[in-house]
This record gives sequence, C-alpha cells and structure tokens, in this order.
Amino acid sequence: MSSTFRRSHTGRPPLVSTACAVAVAATTAALFSAAPSVAHEVPDGSGSHSHQEAKANVLPGEAEILGQEHADAHAMLRKAAQSLVDDYPQTTRTARLKALTESQAKTNASFDKTEYGAFKEYFDSPDFGDHIALLPTGKVLLFSFERIETNPTKEPAPTQVIGKENAGRAYLWDPAKGTGPSAFKKVTPPSVNMPDGLNVSRPAPFFCSGHSFLPNGMLGVFGGNLGGNGGTGAKLSLVFDPWTETWAMNEDLVVGRWYPSVVTGADGRQIIMSGQSELGWGTPTPIIERFPEKARPVPLSKGDIPRFVKADVLKAEAPFKRDYPHLFSLRDGKIYGLGRSYDQQWLFDPVTETRTDLPGRIDKKDRNYGSAVALPGGFRGPDSVLVLGGDRDDPNTYQLSGGKWKTAQPRAFGRTQDDTLILPDGNLLTVNGAFDIRDYGNGVLNPNADLKYRQIELRNADGDWKLGPVQRLPRGYHSNAVVLPDGRIMITGDELQQIANDRDITDDINGTIEIYEPAYLYNSDRPTLTSAPADPIGYDAKFQVTTSTPDTVKRAVLLAPTTATHSVNTSQRHVELRIRSRSGNTIELQAPPTAASAPPGYYMLFLLDEEGIPSIAKWVSFAPKG
Repeated sequence: MSSTFRRSHTGRPPLVSTACAVAVAATTAALFSAAPSVAHEVPDGSGSHSHQEAKANVLPGEAEILGQEHADAHAMLRKAAQSLVDDYPQTTRTARLKALTESQAKTNASFDKTEYGAFKEYFDSPDFGDHIALLPTGKVLLFSFERIETNPTKEPAPTQVIGKENAGRAYLWDPAKGTGPSAFKKVTPPSVNMPDGLNVSRPAPFFCSGHSFLPNGMLGVFGGNLGGNGGTGAKLSLVFDPWTETWAMNEDLVVGRWYPSVVTGADGRQIIMSGQSELGWGTPTPIIERFPEKARPVPLSKGDIPRFVKADVLKAEAPFKRDYPHLFSLRDGKIYGLGRSYDQQWLFDPVTETRTDLPGRIDKKDRNYGSAVALPGGFRGPDSVLVLGGDRDDPNTYQLSGGKWKTAQPRAFGRTQDDTLILPDGNLLTVNGAFDIRDYGNGVLNPNADLKYRQIELRNADGDWKLGPVQRLPRGYHSNAVVLPDGRIMITGDELQQIANDRDITDDINGTIEIYEPAYLYNSDRPTLTSAPADPIGYDAKFQVTTSTPDTVKRAVLLAPTTATHSVNTSQRHVELRIRSRSGNTIELQAPPTAASAPPGYYMLFLLDEEGIPSIAKWVSFAPKG
C-alpha cells in the first residue's frame, strides 16, 4: 500500500463483513495486477463522498444483494485500490528506468572514455541526497527528509507539514564497502521538539539548510524547515562529527533560516547568511551570524565537539532578496556574497564586520539555482569566481576577478540546477541540470526530460567547454555531486527523478547514486602517494610526502572536500603546492602561505603527473601555528 494511501485514509470506513472483506481483497488484488487507466483521487475516509461518486464504482447487481450503503463501501475501497495503481504505477517507474538505461548505453557508445571519461556504477541509496558532504574519513554524508509522497508529479517533501512528519533523515555511504546495503549506515539527526505548538518530537527537520566545514573536519548545519506558510525557517544549529559519526545540538540561531548559505572564513569560523525567517516564505533575513561566537575558540581538534555553543551576530547585514546566495572566501580573506539577483553582489569583511558593494553582474538578470566556482588560483589560492548556471536561456559564464565582471566562454546551452566541480587537475566538470526548478522542458513536476540535461560538460585549462556522455537519470532540483578521494565523481540527488525511476517504490530505499570516472582514470598508470603527515601542518611550512613513483610526479595539489545543496557549493577549493625538493621516494612540499589561501581544515592531497593524472588522495589538515 502506498504512503499516499496510508496518509490519506485516516477516517473509519463503513463496516463490512469478513466475507465481504475477502471479496473486496480479491477485487483489490485484481486491480493491482491490472494495467492503469484513469487517475483518481484517493478517498479520505471522512464519509464526504456522495452516493453518486460511489455508485459509479458499484458492480452490477451488487446493491441488490448487499444493499446500497454496503455496495457503496465496496465501491469506495475499489476506487482507493485503483487510485493506488493509477497514481504513478510501478510499471511506469520500471519502464522509465529501462528506457533511461538503454538510451544512456546507446548515447555513450560514441564517446571515447580516454577523452570524455565514462559512467560506471548505478546503485540504490537509502537517501535522496538533497544535501551532501564528503567527510575527511572518506565517507559521504547524505541527508534530506522523510518523504510524504511517492508520486513524482507531486511534492514529496514535508515543507507545508507541521508536526511529526516534518522530519529529517541522514545516512553515511562508505565507498570502501562498495555499493550494497552494508555500505550505508543510518545516522539519524537528534530528536527535537520544534516550536510549532504541537509538542511532538521528531528527527530534526534540517532539510534545505546551509552547511560548511569546521577546521576539525566537522560539518556545521544551520537552519531548516519549521513547517507551513510556504516554507518557514527553523533556528536549528547542529554539528556532525565524522570521527564518532554522531550529531550534536547547539544553541538556536537568533533567527529562523530556510534556504541559507554558509561559508568557512580564513579564521575557521562559519558565516551564515540569508534564508526565509520563522515568519514564512517571503521574509528573507538580512541578519548575518557567525559560528562559533567570537568569544569561543574555533574548534581545531577532533575532541573539541561544539555542544550548546552559540552563534553571534555581525554588525553588517546581508539583505539578499533571493535565497541561497553563493558565498566564497577568497585569497584576500574577504567573503564574496554573489546574490542570484544581478544587482546584489557584495563584499564582506569578517574582521571589520562591514559590507561594501561589488559591481552588478553584467548579464543584468536574476538567476535561478545554478552553480558557481572559485577558480583555481595557483599557490596562493583562488582570487576569482565563475558563475555558470541558473539561466536556461543563457549559456554564457561570467567571471568576477579583481572586482570586475567579464563574460567568459559559454557552455553548450543554458541550464539551471546544475553542479560544477573542480577536478584534481584543475579542470571543471558540470553534471546535472534542468530547464527550470522542477521542469525539464515538459512542464512543471513532469519527470520527462530532454536528453541534453543528462549530458555532462567539461572545461579545460583554456576555459573551453565540450559536451560529454550522459548520466542515467536527469537530475535537477536538489541534485548533488562530489569528487571522491580516488578521483571518481559521485552523483546523486533530485528526489522527484529518483521516485519516478524507483526500482521498488514500496520499500524505503529512496535514492540512487551514479559514479562517473573522468578521462584521467583511463589514460595511463597513476602516480602513487604512499604517505602524508597525519598531524596538522602549519601555514607556509615545509612537509614531506612519500611516493613509489617519484619520477612521474610533476605537481601536488590540494582539493577541499565538497558540501553542497541547491547548486550552492561554498567549500570546494583547488590550491597548488610548491615542490621544494626531492630525495629518492621523498618529496618536500610547501604549505599554502596563509589561512586566507586555504582556510584551516582538511584537504585531499593529490600528486599528479605531467598529463594531469592524479594519485589516490590522502587527507591532510592545516591549522595556524600555536
């Protein structure tokens, strides 16, 4: 029985005899095995259905034998059973997935994997993956919400729900354990009693929150859904500890935030901006908060777990008109707040707590959810940002550098809801995308998609783009992707597409994961990285790594782990490391010069050969001396 029926059929149906119940069950079974015809609404059991509505489903002669009321009860149950089949049947989901699998294989047969890479595994996941974070343990944290709908043409999230169904969920995927059920671990968020007047505890509804990493590798998660009024901001403040794989609660934020953005600054503190307040949709907050508060030291060690810690409020405000702005901490130590409204581009100084204007984006348009990336900037870290997606009619990309905007090379077509990643070699990869928020060009909440929204794009060192192979599922709203330490790409997200193509909608396995292998994994043997320092490394300090392939190593780079949602990825960062000396299998590297170049925390360290082929990464961390 679908979750739709379980939720809607809350009243008490008319009584039927045991014999009649058996007859109805037989009829229901027959209906479930039949092909769907016309969609119906599921009865709510309240007795509001008229005699005429029920009469349409009464079998010939049934009323004469059972009586009209009894026959109407049978008819209503049959109608409910039929609606389960007609609503969005499993046969449709199975056929959709089969068609997508076949079209992917057919399309990708023409792409040379040594030039374009290749899609490999496709497997089930217990979570939608609307939020994602690659942890410094190598595991991936996925979190979202408990679905309230199994029909992909309806809203599955409990945005408008006030009460226990408005709940969060979270899982860990361990790539080292493969792709089966044993590779996943449930890590449910703490139970909370939300201030909704119902006094009902449930796992914290932290979906559509904002997040970034603390220097000790923990993930700070802020905001979420209080429920109702078009999306009401929660004041939630949580930390996920990757070392113990547990959650910790902190003091509430000063204001509710639904769709906020968070970035980690050069001092290791998290800057929280925007989001709809506890008053509901249409009330974005201008208040900027900082976690932890300035009076508390920044957590640097694994044992320093923030619990019941406060955030404080900055003097400056960030009056973004639209939610989920892109935030970047660049090499000058400033926070760049790039709003989706073209005229809301601001520079924040977290030290003086001031805001200044940046030039308006030159496209002169407000953009939907789309990706933006801090471009690789060499040894000193990034100093420019590329805004890519968010406008289905504009394939151009726009670069902010030195306080000025310029139009950069276009992609093949405009797309929203896309995710763009920095690869270890410094090139860019775009996956996912859509025509609009939940529109793939065939209408809102219509899961059918143009093939092009499944096609990846690759950007080389010269800034030129080329289209590549297609992923199996089209993934738009709430899609996500991360670069794994072995250089592969994990792709997930978009609850509607995952529901529409679910192998078995009756189980609780909500999501799917796809793995893309870039071309650098197909071109030659990889360099090796045998060892790297386990203790935190000071800025500008020299440190040693070992390799069994010293002659092939030409570059060393840091890649920050991704945490993202809604196409907003504030954490990823690519920093080159200077190679200072070599001796046998030992290579001496020099750390980034300052915390502004690479904010304190954990990074993947890759060694690369002259072709840009990366080793498997090892985790290193950076922290201020003393």
